[in-house]
Amino acid sequence: MDIGAGITTGTAELREATKMERIGVHSHITGLGLDDRLEPRPNSQGMVGQLRARKAAGVILRLLSPSSFSSSTVSAAPGLSGRAILLAGPPSTGKTAIARGMAATLGPDVPFTSITASEVYSLSMSKTEALTQALRRSIGVRIREEEEIVEGEVVEIVVERGITGSGKSGRVILKTTDMETVYEMGGKMIDEMTKEKVLAGDIISITKSSGRITKLGRSFSHSRDFSLLSPSTTFLPTPSGEILTRRTVTHTVSLHEIDIINSRTQGFLALFAGDTGEVAAPLRAQIDVKVGEWREEGKAELVTGVLFIDEVHMLDMECFSFLNRALEGELAPLVVMASNRGVARIRGTEMRGPHGLPPDLLDRLLIVATSKYLPDEVRQIIKIRCQEEDVEVGPDAEDLLVEIAGDAGMRYALGLIAVSQVVARKRMKSSGGGSEAVEVEDLRRAYGCFMDPGRSVQWLKEQQGSLLVEEITGSENILQGQSDKMDVV
Repeated sequence: MDIGAGITTGTAELREATKMERIGVHSHITGLGLDDRLEPRPNSQGMVGQLRARKAAGVILRLLSPSSFSSSTVSAAPGLSGRAILLAGPPSTGKTAIARGMAATLGPDVPFTSITASEVYSLSMSKTEALTQALRRSIGVRIREEEEIVEGEVVEIVVERGITGSGKSGRVILKTTDMETVYEMGGKMIDEMTKEKVLAGDIISITKSSGRITKLGRSFSHSRDFSLLSPSTTFLPTPSGEILTRRTVTHTVSLHEIDIINSRTQGFLALFAGDTGEVAAPLRAQIDVKVGEWREEGKAELVTGVLFIDEVHMLDMECFSFLNRALEGELAPLVVMASNRGVARIRGTEMRGPHGLPPDLLDRLLIVATSKYLPDEVRQIIKIRCQEEDVEVGPDAEDLLVEIAGDAGMRYALGLIAVSQVVARKRMKSSGGGSEAVEVEDLRRAYGCFMDPGRSVQWLKEQQGSLLVEEITGSENILQGQSDKMDVV
């Protein structure tokens, strides 16, 4: 069987999903905070500090996708792939935040895949297969297809039911400024019309291949029908020209999605099955050949995305060797790695290397260093997170949070914000009034309920002999380098 000839993309079944609004650790980040000349702003798009690291990330994105920056003051380089950078720095210095900023700058049409190095270890899938799928999820294929579109203003909709009442049929009359046409409708089309609440005077678009109906707006000629209007109604002029037209529609899917669609009997539905399993190498080779043919024919183009591997030092020597070879391939994304290790043992060997990585992989990397945030930058980050989480914090409480971040770590301080708000609301209810703003008293109560890593170690020392299992190996240095130094293993 010719696998390549039957390769499909499943783009006709792709639908836009409504995204749920939720607050995450990095949900406040909307970009790298760079100006048109790739110069970092001190506080912009949710990014604070780390000026050199953010500028370096912007330069990398310039190589990857020149269209991400619309400035004419900086010359655009051709899009490149197969590059790899390493974000190296102590914990809580914004390495993951920079990667998220890169993804936001590239936009939704550029694939961005984020994994943790420990995710590649699985009993159901080999390490190299997990990395291959992550790499192919980070390469998009922008496919251009021509579709027949019926577009016009609805003049009349007639629905007729059979004698028994079981079946229904009908017709719709559409018009433009140049012509008017009658289309017969079946049961499914009538259901779509009812679902979209299409009425006479609406301007609609119908995709012939899928039967999808899109309500574009309402004609200006019906603008006085006040009883039928809602505040969000969009008025449009009646379309001109032919009712039936051909348009070029662009779909972007990843190579991994094409792999899964063509390797499973469920087709497109296999993407929702969760564990997609391994994909045969011959099938991938056939898909690569087919995608190459589409590119030569002008039907598709590759979109180089970003693969972000957090805690990359958790990979072993086999994974590092695989990445070395994968970065040399034509279908390779931009690989961004992050590590908080200093000189550490390379997993799978007895050797030690900078950042826990082998020397041959380090030779391929552009290393971007991050440093500890200054107190003023910590204050700005706390303000941004309070605004994101909709928490009002008093000036004295804000000063205390900055002090806690310097002593116990910024992650711990940011974690106290939401907890302190709960304490503040409880205080307000018990007192019968007052403000919900978090005060010093609320922070102190939250601080007393939840231990930071330093106090946790002190507590463990006090509990020696009472816990079930203990291994004491230099407990005095357990948290050495927790906040201001890179971990050394």
